[in-house]
Amino acid sequence: MTIGGVTAGGAPITLPDLEAISVGVLRGVGERRAAALEAFGITTVLDLVTTYPRRWIDRSAQTSVADLVPERPQLLLVTVRTVEKRPTRGRRSMVTATVGDGTGRLHVVFFNQPWREKQLREGLEIALFGRATVYRGGLQMTNPLVDLIGDRTGRIVPVYPQSEKVQIATWEMAGWVAEALRRCAERTLADPVPEAVRARLKMMSRHVALNAIHTPETMAEKDEARRRLAFDELLRVQLVLVMRKRRLEREQRGVTHVLDGDLVHRFHAGLPYALTGAQQRVIAEIERDLAAPHPMHRLLQGDVGAGKTVVAVSALLTAVQGGHQGALMAPTEVLAEQHATGVRELLDGFVVSDSTNLFGDRPVRVELLTNRVTGAERKAVLEGLAEGTVDIAIGTHALIQEGVKFASLGVAVVDEQHRFGVEQRAALRDKATDSVPDVLVMTATPIPRTAAMTVYGDLDVSVLDELPPGRTPIHTRSAVGPLLEAEVWEDVRSEVAAGRQAYVVCPLIEESDKLEVASAEETLARLGAGELAGLRLGLLHGRLSAADKAATMDEFRAGAIDVLVATTVIEVGVDVPNATIMAILDADRFGIAQLHQLRGRVGRGRHASRCWLVTGLQQSEPDLFDEVETAEGRSASGPNPRIEALVASTDGFELAEVDLELRGEGTLMSTSQKGRSDLRLASLRKDRELVELARAAAEEIVDADPELDTHVILRAELELLFSDRQEEFLTKS
Repeated sequence: MTIGGVTAGGAPITLPDLEAISVGVLRGVGERRAAALEAFGITTVLDLVTTYPRRWIDRSAQTSVADLVPERPQLLLVTVRTVEKRPTRGRRSMVTATVGDGTGRLHVVFFNQPWREKQLREGLEIALFGRATVYRGGLQMTNPLVDLIGDRTGRIVPVYPQSEKVQIATWEMAGWVAEALRRCAERTLADPVPEAVRARLKMMSRHVALNAIHTPETMAEKDEARRRLAFDELLRVQLVLVMRKRRLEREQRGVTHVLDGDLVHRFHAGLPYALTGAQQRVIAEIERDLAAPHPMHRLLQGDVGAGKTVVAVSALLTAVQGGHQGALMAPTEVLAEQHATGVRELLDGFVVSDSTNLFGDRPVRVELLTNRVTGAERKAVLEGLAEGTVDIAIGTHALIQEGVKFASLGVAVVDEQHRFGVEQRAALRDKATDSVPDVLVMTATPIPRTAAMTVYGDLDVSVLDELPPGRTPIHTRSAVGPLLEAEVWEDVRSEVAAGRQAYVVCPLIEESDKLEVASAEETLARLGAGELAGLRLGLLHGRLSAADKAATMDEFRAGAIDVLVATTVIEVGVDVPNATIMAILDADRFGIAQLHQLRGRVGRGRHASRCWLVTGLQQSEPDLFDEVETAEGRSASGPNPRIEALVASTDGFELAEVDLELRGEGTLMSTSQKGRSDLRLASLRKDRELVELARAAAEEIVDADPELDTHVILRAELELLFSDRQEEFLTKS
């Protein structure tokens, strides 16, 4: 038996073998169907058999029409009896259908889905999933999920992705997949995962898994098949990352730093507070990397206020005390300037040895380099970097521009790394001369462990999971609608009367009809004339000049401004301990991570702090059709899950997991952060255990066989499924 010219009885079939076979060799796939499949992204047999069902219908779990229970989600297998479409108010449409299964008939209604009239032909067998409601004495389903299954047998029916444009029925897909797998059966499918790993993890073979995912005997068998195939996807990603990591460790020559100098010890001893246990642990992890001959590639995660700056300065000073330079790159000029001010204050009075100096030493030199640093000042900074007299450079992407040269860059710290592209991070690393500098990338946006192990999998990860003493808890409340918003302004007035200060955060500074959010300028005028009349209000947004921003922040820090109305320019770096209350307007326009960042601007002193998340009333669907009026149709939309999450927790890592659940993981192989994941079955949200198992297996395989010379099938799969560009994106951190 052959498939696409590949003779039966030979070696097991590999994924590259399947990739080399066109779907056109399958029975029933002529030119027209092949073109339809190509529009669906399927051109080879490999594409076909890895297009997995999106649902599996368990016929044993179906309900008959006669046994429907109102308001309970249920599955029905029915035949379409009649279909009718009619217009409604507002140029909308309503499609109604009558369906039955021999035990009774059911009325089904679809609002604003006119294409259902053509989809639901009389006599068609379909699966419906939804809640039945009582309407005019009978039962009906409104906008249920519909799967076209045809006259299918078997207890578990796979349902494949379908498209109105492509016009491929799920039973056609199932037939082609079944034929392809049948023609692979004699030779079976090659399994690249070592048998010892499969046995330890109790996983079925790939051949069994691929058949079971498409035609499972039971739902439990389907779940086991999914586990195995999802593991394969994650293992491939982890292999690329681990191989890259080990290759860097073998091939790149780093700076072997001096750890017994006294500069770092003096810095720690001079701090007005003791380091937390988490800071001590992370600094020790970083120092082990710095002492190694290969470059550090480490991700530092720390929640808002966890003390990342002290850890970063410790790393930079380790470079300086050994005669090298440090660089800290921030995403915005405001944050770079704040870092420069903060680091200079921390290092005030510190000196380093300098044989060219008459006194044998000189003050540690910290310089700022952004596009606003110009003229003679810029020239002096660039000369100091090239000569080595600038010890620590703090700046924006200006640090990686042409013409910026370091005498000996030893440690590079990248703050808020998610705002930089991989090319920018690599460019900073490339500023070194002879050796590759150690790189520490930091984020105050906690990343779920599974995502960190995958998206940043060639970096070692350190976590600051302990807040310094003195940080007060932040109580978060939501304010929905005008009545609760009035309470917000009363609360702000109360705090100001007690001698404290407040932030009011607006998402935009200009009117936007589309987003319907308040601008900072309008909010300032409204509050000043109304709810906060008599208080001293200030305004801060990104379009102000640097001098105006600095002057406003100085006034706020000095207590000359009671309430600072601002855009998200205050998201990072702003530290005013006397500010104890924040109101975020149109909070539902923000993501979880940004809300958590903003909230972190309060709770920085000894006073109890609060954050109000202000949103408008949740509106129901406007004027849903009079023809069919259901309880569901008239109900208001539910509470915003992001707002609920912020109210429930101040733990950034817990919120990161919620965020991943709500947003999805996006793609791994490109800069896109939304849309279909490159992982077809595996999910960073649902498969946390599998990610860790895949990581451990990848390390075991690569450490024994660095270039996969004895794992030929596995290496061929990586070459097939990862283009050079994708691998570079995945690993260039």
